[in-house]
Amino acid sequence: MTTTGDPHGTPPQGVSASLSLVIGFVSFAALCILGLGMLSFFADIDILAVPGLDWWPGIVGMFGAIGAFSWMLWPTLSRGRASFLAVPSVALVTAVAHLVLVCLSALLGGAGTDSALEAVVQLISRGSSAVLLGAALIAAWIAIALRRTKAAAPHWPWERADEE
Repeated sequence: MTTTGDPHGTPPQGVSASLSLVIGFVSFAALCILGLGMLSFFADIDILAVPGLDWWPGIVGMFGAIGAFSWMLWPTLSRGRASFLAVPSVALVTAVAHLVLVCLSALLGGAGTDSALEAVVQLISRGSSAVLLGAALIAAWIAIALRRTKAAAPHWPWERADEE
């Protein structure tokens, strides 16, 4: 009895697009928390220290950044062969969305225009936006790399019944 198929079985399909997206946005959120915490600790600064500004703009901005990251990454991951060329645009849109949402939520929260713009300037000048940009670059690369991989689960030699 001869077979014409691949003797190693069917080729692996890689990680699904939805799992890659979940791992990507969890990685992005974790890297942001770690990076901003380290920035705050080692530089001995508050991430947002604007008088008259509550902590809601930061929360809204971070949730919006996670949403923008996922929204930008999904079209790349859902394609058959995800491209690493999308990584810079995903990261840039994520960082800009964070700044815009912090500014808008500060304005909608009752802070004046000066406070909202000062919050954006602090995020950029103190390095918080750079941390967010770096986290988005790394997490997007991880998600796309997972999607592109053709790895399969390892098997012991005795688990391969078709070789007998």
